[in-house]
Amino acid sequence: MNFNSLTTNETQKDLISIAEKSENSAHWSVSEILSLLDAPFNDLMYRAQCVHRQYHDANGVQLSTLISVKTGGCPEDCGYCPQAARYHTGVDNQDMLALDDVVSAAAAAKAKGASRFCMGAAWRGPKQRDMDKMTEMVRAVKALGMETCATLGMLKPGQAQQLGEAGLDYYNHNLDTAPEFYEEIITTRHYQDRLNTLQEVRNAGINVCCGGIVGMGETRQSRAGLIAQLANLNPYPESVPINHLVQVEGTPLYGTAALDPLEFVRTIAAARITMPKAMVRLSAGRQEMSEAVQALCFLAGANSIFYGDKLLTTGNPETDRDRALLDKLGLHAL
Repeated sequence: MNFNSLTTNETQKDLISIAEKSENSAHWSVSEILSLLDAPFNDLMYRAQCVHRQYHDANGVQLSTLISVKTGGCPEDCGYCPQAARYHTGVDNQDMLALDDVVSAAAAAKAKGASRFCMGAAWRGPKQRDMDKMTEMVRAVKALGMETCATLGMLKPGQAQQLGEAGLDYYNHNLDTAPEFYEEIITTRHYQDRLNTLQEVRNAGINVCCGGIVGMGETRQSRAGLIAQLANLNPYPESVPINHLVQVEGTPLYGTAALDPLEFVRTIAAARITMPKAMVRLSAGRQEMSEAVQALCFLAGANSIFYGDKLLTTGNPETDRDRALLDKLGLHAL
């Protein structure tokens, strides 16, 4: 599908075609998504905004807060991650947080307007003793009236079921990048391992939160490949976090050439068009984005952010700054 040099009527007809495909087709080819990413910027933004308005509150943004309940010491070799034990990043291996500390953090997040509380742990995958503590945390946060999300690494059979029975609403497990680029970033687990965990989550009736990271030295085609993998999950994720690499000294990806900010916006737009009903979240990397770039991301269809002072181990725009930006743009919390 060629999106260049379209008349207004052609653009509108094409938009209808995309919306129908977004809703009804089981497959997006990499070439189709690459065609989206290659489109003139204004045309791409127009299509993404129209699809967004068809399925979502045009000016609503869902606020999530993320906390690390177990920091550092991870045995994996993800090239972007400061929590990998093998890298010297200044992130120490810490014990799991106490239940009271997690509940206090969740209550504070709710008081500041967050509707979802996400709990992350630096594990390859949780052990049963970890699961006992995590299910207790999920129940306690759920009792506050918040949506709950967890990202704990790979899940063994039965573990997703335990989390679901505790009341977990979402499980985050990102694909990170396209399959062909994956081994450039991670060698300690396979792409299929990630897909297997996502299937465990689906089988347990938990909503899937799954996205990726851009700016890791991948090509535009690899970004198209990532979006294709996400959009072709059946069903596609309910929540799609798009992360911009935060370069941390000591990790292998430190010093990677910076991604053009407009390329990040294009990726958001492609995610919105191909996964129209999903919440598309601006995740890691927002601290380095200007207000103008964030505004373009919202225009491209992003309608969720991580809200608070910290994302696991890296910084995030402060709550007051976020509120000021949302007010400036006339956006409201969902």
